[in-house]
Amino acid sequence: MKRIPELVVMLTHNDRTVPDAIEVFEAAKDSKAKFWGFKEIGLPEEKMKILVDKMKAAGKTTFLEVVDYTEEGCVEGAKIGARCGFDILMGTLYFDSVKKVAEEAGMKYMPFVGELSGRPSILGGTIEGMIKEANDLVDNKGIKGFDLLGYRFTGDAVKLNEEFVKQVRADVCLAGSVSSFQRLDEVKATGAWAFTIGGAFFENKFGEGLSFGEQIDVVVDYMNR
Repeated sequence: MKRIPELVVMLTHNDRTVPDAIEVFEAAKDSKAKFWGFKEIGLPEEKMKILVDKMKAAGKTTFLEVVDYTEEGCVEGAKIGARCGFDILMGTLYFDSVKKVAEEAGMKYMPFVGELSGRPSILGGTIEGMIKEANDLVDNKGIKGFDLLGYRFTGDAVKLNEEFVKQVRADVCLAGSVSSFQRLDEVKATGAWAFTIGGAFFENKFGEGLSFGEQIDVVVDYMNR
């Protein structure tokens, strides 16, 4: 029996943290999601630290997703994650320098794979190439998880998600553009470790007229039924 993917609630829209992320979290923190995160841009760092502290005080596991494709930018994103005390660093292209920052801060590091561009991100490359890239990082660098932007893929997203989760020897978080119940069904079928939803909650894709927290509960209940 496949495991049920865990929801990571992202306080982000269009790959940026929303300005009122602290207030949104406070209003929705009693919902059923255990995993919460946001992006490296959109909030000043002092507010990021306040938000991480609030999430941890509420018993949440915290995720920072860094959308950058240069080593300098990826390292700086990782350092922000370290200073704010995040549990998990998602995103960045893989660099030894980023892994070093994450390890020293005790953050689990889950990099992107594939050919990435833009913000919001577009994912190119081949399914076989991304699987090989990931397993090479597992074998040679000790990476234990990946941030796969499956629904941003220019090819067959459903096939990519299924094959990547099946063949990669690490945790996989399917991130970005999970915006419908059909995609929830597809994500569930993969048995991935986790998946993110951010913008779809702000656009009320999981319940017109429902609050942010009520939509979270709709998704968690749907995945668990």
